[in-house]
Amino acid sequence: GCGELVWVGEPTVFGQADSIAGKYGVWMRDPEPVPPFTRATTWRVDTVGTEVRQLFQYDNDEQFSKGYPAKVHILPRAMESTGAVVFRGALYFQQRLSRRLAKYNLQGEAIVAEKELPDAGYHGQYPYSWGGYTDIDLAVDESGLWVIYSTEKAKGAIVVSKLDPQTLEIQHTWETNIRKQSVANAFIICGVLYTISSYTAPNATVNFAYDTATGASRPLSVPFQNRYQYVSMVDY
Repeated sequence: GCGELVWVGEPTVFGQADSIAGKYGVWMRDPEPVPPFTRATTWRVDTVGTEVRQLFQYDNDEQFSKGYPAKVHILPRAMESTGAVVFRGALYFQQRLSRRLAKYNLQGEAIVAEKELPDAGYHGQYPYSWGGYTDIDLAVDESGLWVIYSTEKAKGAIVVSKLDPQTLEIQHTWETNIRKQSVANAFIICGVLYTISSYTAPNATVNFAYDTATGASRPLSVPFQNRYQYVSMVDY
C-alpha cells in the first residue's frame, strides 16, 4: 500500500568507483523487471565526460560490488547527467544537450521511443543545487514514470509531469512552489514529490513534500544521512 515518508535508513555501501570517471554517476534497479532481467540486475552509468554512452549491466550484487559487469551496452544517443531510471525492461534518459527524452529497450538494445519535454530547461538552466546539468530528473514510483524539471513559465520552480512509459507523452503536469535550485535532489513516492536539503551537509534532511493528489506542499524535517558528502543522484 501507499503511505508517506517518515524516516530514511542508514546508507549501505554496494561499491565504489574505480576511477575518476565514476565520480558522478547513476546506478539503478528495475522495480518491475522484464525477463531475462531480475530485481537483482543492477545498471550503472558513469556520467563524467561529454559522450556518455556506456551502460554497465551487473546480474547480481557480487558483480556490482567487484566492478565486473556482465555486459556493457553502448547507447545510440549520448546521455545527459544523472537523471536516468530503469523501469519495465527499459532505460529512460535525457539526451545530451537537449530536452529530448529517450526510452532504450534493454533486451532489444535499441531506442524505441523519443519525445521532447515541452519548455523544459536543460544543460544548466534549472539544475539542482549541485549543478551537474541536473535539469531533468526521471523518477519511478508505485504508479509509474515521472519527470522532475522546471520551465521559464514556472520561473525555476519544480514542475512534475506524469509520463506514459510506452510513448513518453505527458499525461498530467503539476507546478510546485519549490525552487529547483534551492534543493539538492528529489524523488517521488506514492505520487508525492520529496526534496533533499543539501548534497554536502552530513546531516541533511528531506525538507519538502508536494502531494500531486492534492496540489499541496508542506515543509518536512526527515533526517537524511549524507555520509560521503556529495550526492549526485537519489531515487526511490
